[in-house]
Amino acid sequence: MIFRKVLVGMESAWSDSVLSRQVSTLEKAGYVAVTKGYVGKRPRTWLALTPDGRAAFAAHCQALRAIAEGTG
Repeated sequence: MIFRKVLVGMESAWSDSVLSRQVSTLEKAGYVAVTKGYVGKRPRTWLALTPDGRAAFAAHCQALRAIAEGTG
């Protein structure tokens, strides 16, 4: 079953299992910190970029810019 989610300000139609695998991979790489809890009776997961995650994202964006500009 696919649920609509709001992820980083964008709607997505990814399944819970796909999101869970991606989050686990990012957490194991040290790119995100995961906090789980509840809002009322509903389970929620919060993600925060770690310093390593922020650096990796910045490097990725720079590489994409270089490709788009034809210098990479």
